[in-house]
Amino acid sequence: MSVDETTTPSFDELPLRQELLAELASLGYEEPTPIQCEAIPHLVEGRDVLGQAATGTGKTAAFALPLLQRLAPGDRGRQPSALVLVPTRELAMQVSQAIHRYGRTLGARVLPIYGGQPIGRQLKELGRGVDVVVATPGRALDHLGRGTLVLDDVEVVVLDEADEMLDMGFQEDLEAILEEAPATRQTVLFSATMPRHIEKLARAHLTDPVRISIGREAAVPGSAEGPRIRQTAYVVARPHKPAALGRILDVEAPGSTIVFCGTRNEVDELTETMNGRGYRAEALHGGMSQEQRDRVMDRLRNETADLLVATDVAARGLDIEHLTHVVNYDVPSAPEAYTHRIGRVGRAGREGVAITLVEPRQHRLLKAIERHTGQKMEVARIPTVADLRARRFELTRAALREELLGDDLEQFRVVVDTLSDEFDLVEVALAAVKLAHDAIGGDVEEEEELPQMSLAPDDRDRGGRAGRTGGRRPPRGQAGGDTARVFIGLGRGAGIRPKDLVGAIANEAGVRGRDIGAIQITQNFSLVEVPAGQVDQVVAALRDTTVKGRRATVRRDRHEG
Repeated sequence: MSVDETTTPSFDELPLRQELLAELASLGYEEPTPIQCEAIPHLVEGRDVLGQAATGTGKTAAFALPLLQRLAPGDRGRQPSALVLVPTRELAMQVSQAIHRYGRTLGARVLPIYGGQPIGRQLKELGRGVDVVVATPGRALDHLGRGTLVLDDVEVVVLDEADEMLDMGFQEDLEAILEEAPATRQTVLFSATMPRHIEKLARAHLTDPVRISIGREAAVPGSAEGPRIRQTAYVVARPHKPAALGRILDVEAPGSTIVFCGTRNEVDELTETMNGRGYRAEALHGGMSQEQRDRVMDRLRNETADLLVATDVAARGLDIEHLTHVVNYDVPSAPEAYTHRIGRVGRAGREGVAITLVEPRQHRLLKAIERHTGQKMEVARIPTVADLRARRFELTRAALREELLGDDLEQFRVVVDTLSDEFDLVEVALAAVKLAHDAIGGDVEEEEELPQMSLAPDDRDRGGRAGRTGGRRPPRGQAGGDTARVFIGLGRGAGIRPKDLVGAIANEAGVRGRDIGAIQITQNFSLVEVPAGQVDQVVAALRDTTVKGRRATVRRDRHEG
């Protein structure tokens, strides 16, 4: 057991109200992540915080729990007390759901505001009254201009993934929003990187902030970088993780395996899923009695179970001699946790395998692990149905070969002789192979192809930088190949720059920045290349929002080609 593991506090030791602690327990959270341990006490005290932490480190709970801590009982009025600004609508939905989940017992009223959603519904909810608004900068500024979002009562403003917001061209929007918020507010800024423009923003809008940096410690020698551990990452969207894990384990055909999950609930759900797939899976987490945990460990050591699904807390101190694989079902919240996890395999000269399921937006967290271990992780594609079929045939062939090399087949000769009077020997053999194949796992007709994902590149959505090179930005390699042009009735006369257009399209229409092609800006209008399959959603989204605070005529370009 490492020093890091023994000194990690529990949630009960953090200054949080009982309703929040009870909700965290019901959600299966067992211990806070490093960013939560560092940030929550300062935020509860009311200090401004400047935090450097990547996606996946638990920073949403780090700022969400303290702002929920502030909610007064009873009627809290109509105006929000907290504003969270995020770069994309996907993150707005994700953060909103998390805050709602943590604040359920407090009756927290949380509203996500982003482009692509009917503004009428947002207006209705704002009129009813909200406690926390989670918004993209463009849509927040739009509501401020309409007078439908009022920040007079806001006590906390959070800038989440601030570096991405600035890279997407939202600096002026952020400045305008922060100017509208009360000067007495608490300001929280989280960013995966700390370039000069982030430092400048922090100096202008944070007051004597506490600085927190997570994931910068040196690697533990002889653990992650041990040559006996093969490390592989698979990029998987969260809804497909259970199916992807099953597919990967089917192809890997591991011995004993530990799968690490973030919460007790996730452990229980995944254990049930893997048992349904034919694995002998056992759950291990802090919600189990000592007697239950002992029974699980006995099954694992006796090899009557081959898959242990566990939380970090429950798996501490485990040393299973025949362990061959460690799976990070969720990317560890800190690089140090990664080395502790995978150090359980590859011991005593044995080979081990470490598998990590990475969501597309977690590219920075993966890079932090690589810096920590000093080793680049192989990013592999999820096995296809064809891969799975080939692997099962290979296992069938290996099982039959092992039987053919044995010496106890003679007793079955009478069956073969009897059938050979009626059927060709090859047909008899094929039927026997089919029975053996079905016993191993059968065909894969019920399997569906899983989408092959890729990590979001480090330079994604950097429209601001591209915009400095001139009026026309070169194409950046559209994902689908075919493109279409969008006409936007604002140009240089309205102060429009390439980064303004990239930011609006990426944020409001959900088009990745790297999929936006050439941009041409004239005095009175602009033309932007986007993937042909997304042109209608871009037009619809931009018609429903503002670009640099102004509404514009938006349509498909009539003079394409």
